[in-house]
Amino acid sequence: MKMTIKRIALAIDSFFENFALVAIASMAIIVAIQVITRKLFNFVFFWSEEITLLLMVWFSFMGIAIGFREKLHLAMDSFTNLLPKRINKVLDKVIQVCIFAFGFYLIKNGWEFTVLMNESTLPATKLPNSSMYLVMPITGVMICVYTFLQLIGIETIRHEHIDEEVPKT
Repeated sequence: MKMTIKRIALAIDSFFENFALVAIASMAIIVAIQVITRKLFNFVFFWSEEITLLLMVWFSFMGIAIGFREKLHLAMDSFTNLLPKRINKVLDKVIQVCIFAFGFYLIKNGWEFTVLMNESTLPATKLPNSSMYLVMPITGVMICVYTFLQLIGIETIRHEHIDEEVPKT
């Protein structure tokens, strides 16, 4: 049962991680093209700033969820290492419940804000303004799923040995 849940979560998670990577790569390409066309041809695509901002918001929120998945959130190890392991386990559960509550907050309020902003449009692209905010509830769902998986004992860290691959100078 745990393996089935993990495989489904992994497939969805891979989609979101790849989306975040495509978003940051697209953002870099758009900004580079914008700078080149402005400097060489004194021309700027009317949509470039809005799309770049949209991609930055989506990438940032996806990065928040991926950070929670990888357990990259701030921790006070220097303090908690002084405590007994039993207390640390309880603290870990309390932290996970707080993270889940944050994810739920993003779902609830992010959805309300998305619906509220659906009436207006972005000036250059005419996309609904809600396209900027739709990532909030999606991120909330991702955070809740990651936290739930961690609470039931399924490890969510996917890039565990990434620091070991970087050569130390």
